[in-house]
Amino acid sequence: MARKKQYIEEEVIAKAMNLFWRNGYENTSMQMLEKEMGINKFSIYSSFGNKHGVFIASLNAYKVKINSIFDKFKSAKNGVADIKQFFYDSVAINDEPGSQKGCLVTSTYNEFAVKEDEMVKAEMNSFMDNLKEIIIEKLKMDGSKDEDTVLKQANFLLLAKHGLAAASRVNTRKEMEDYIEMTFESI
Repeated sequence: MARKKQYIEEEVIAKAMNLFWRNGYENTSMQMLEKEMGINKFSIYSSFGNKHGVFIASLNAYKVKINSIFDKFKSAKNGVADIKQFFYDSVAINDEPGSQKGCLVTSTYNEFAVKEDEMVKAEMNSFMDNLKEIIIEKLKMDGSKDEDTVLKQANFLLLAKHGLAAASRVNTRKEMEDYIEMTFESI
């Protein structure tokens, strides 16, 4: 007879997500996961397969966490102003209880850029492609921009968002706000 789980998966994954968010994938050991999640290795392997399985579940939990920001961004109708607000909202999530500094997706994107992990790369590429599509959609609301300008600005803003995510780990709120304001002066 199978044993009943003595934990709630969403709760332990939220703990693992924060651990990966703080340390990255490579710098997070199974022992650290065991301690942070409050469950033993057998339970981790039974529920998630391995560290990689916990990580994929953590990425999915992060997407759920930031879904409200993306939904707001997708449904907004003010073009460039919406992109700017998305930048501000992305920084504000760092102030929510239980959040870490920076962006788990950006950190993962950077960490896995040179790794041969097709599953994680596919997740990251899907996320980044989706973000870029939304940015393009918002930029196209300004009918004076041609396709080439829209694409160049979308690429610039995607890279600026990466920079903002990295900066939010160490820079002050004022520095990040100045960065956002300066970024949008040229758009």
